[in-house]
Amino acid sequence: MAASIIAIDAMGGDFGPRCIVPASIACLSEFPSLHLVLVGQAPLLEELIAPVPAADRRRLQIEHASEVIAMDERPAQALRGKPDASMRVALDLVRNGRAQACVSAGNTGALMALSRYVLKTLPGIDRPAMVSAIPTERGHCHLLDLGANVDCSAEHLYQFAVMGAVAAEALGVDQPRVALLNVGTEDIKGNQQVKLASSLLQRAEGLNYIGYIEGDGLYRGEADVVVCDGFVGNILLKSSEGLASMISSRMEALFSESLGSRVVGALALPLLRRLRTELAPARHNGASFLGLQGIVIKSHGSAGSEGFQSAIRRAVIEVRENLPQRLHGRLEHLLL
Repeated sequence: MAASIIAIDAMGGDFGPRCIVPASIACLSEFPSLHLVLVGQAPLLEELIAPVPAADRRRLQIEHASEVIAMDERPAQALRGKPDASMRVALDLVRNGRAQACVSAGNTGALMALSRYVLKTLPGIDRPAMVSAIPTERGHCHLLDLGANVDCSAEHLYQFAVMGAVAAEALGVDQPRVALLNVGTEDIKGNQQVKLASSLLQRAEGLNYIGYIEGDGLYRGEADVVVCDGFVGNILLKSSEGLASMISSRMEALFSESLGSRVVGALALPLLRRLRTELAPARHNGASFLGLQGIVIKSHGSAGSEGFQSAIRRAVIEVRENLPQRLHGRLEHLLL
């Protein structure tokens, strides 16, 4: 299997290199052909990788970057004022061909702005979109946009649908069912942008557009790709994660209320642990910036080691599937 080379913004996120570096090292054991470039303050990174066995150390490289983009920093400031930030240097490695993908848990707005500036968008794409897998009754669906574009036109939603369908195909979904998230399934429902986007999608050849879907239909697995603007998508994603956490906490509390409930809880514990694992946000962490001339994966800023590993896994898959090139090859046939 060909080697995958991924640049890691080691300074990003809420926990920084002391979380990101161990997660990255763990992925080396999982993927024998994986090579990582850790980007950040070299003395600190050298200290953190010192215990790594020599065999794995040969697949680790450190690229020094003297600056760090804060989680609350304005994207414009990051774009103009920090040319040697770890995030910027990691993206430059992708642009220059020294890495095939970039993974960062840093400031989302800054990462999007820098990604568009450094890597540029694919021909025909106005704006990149963030996409991630959401668990459903039948497995998962690909939801986009997750927050990169708060205000979207009908044409943007159309482009998101096309990119989401191609990405789902690349990840193994045959003829993915594409739907627009809406307040109802009837044709008369929705705002003007959604109605216009639906009209565009109905005329798209080679796209399996099935119409509108409501939030409950998403979780029933009625579509493989669900499209919305970033304002709605981000709220839906965060609400889903909060609901999963709340249900898990409530179940634990109920099973500890009495002796009888503790007995029942002990019997159900294996199933509860399995359910918690399947719904855990860490397992689905890693949103892809679709539409760029390169692979960029955004990890949750608050993700721990397990979550960051999931983001690296997503990057590995997209590198193997050569996703930007596949998107480019299909977009010219599907875009208006």
